[in-house]
Amino acid sequence: MSAHEDKREKQEAQEEGDEGFTPLTREEAQKLSSQLSKANPLASPWRVLAVQSLAGCLVALLAWGLTGRAEAGWSALYGALSVVIPAALFARGMKRGLAAGGAGAAMAGFFFWEAVKIALTVAMLFAAPRLVASLSWLALVAGFVVTMKVVWVLLLFRPKRRPSDTV
Repeated sequence: MSAHEDKREKQEAQEEGDEGFTPLTREEAQKLSSQLSKANPLASPWRVLAVQSLAGCLVALLAWGLTGRAEAGWSALYGALSVVIPAALFARGMKRGLAAGGAGAAMAGFFFWEAVKIALTVAMLFAAPRLVASLSWLALVAGFVVTMKVVWVLLLFRPKRRPSDTV
């Protein structure tokens, strides 16, 4: 960029009220991104699925224990599986798709795998009366909801930032 173009851009920025804004260089942006990712680590999707599976099993045992009926336990477990199996497929598809390329491909992959996840979830719920003997809808919905919402509990127990991690 010539000095004249640089001066013109600065003048345009001042006219627009962007006086305090200075764009980051590539190196500064990479350093900031690295610092932010260290300060706010992402939860592994496989860890989330493991915790969801554990929660679903606990709800199934609780349903069985409270009602004394194995059918309630199986119904709750099927409800949990209706969350975990589609989510696992989504996570695997996204993990594979991210290696493929750019942002547009990632976004298209996200929408595709989300649609697959929703369709599989709905199909599993429609198939429940045929697959689970003496289905208890209340137990199924309990397993489904608890398994889905346990992600919020994970957010409470994620690693906290240390003061030394701040940017």
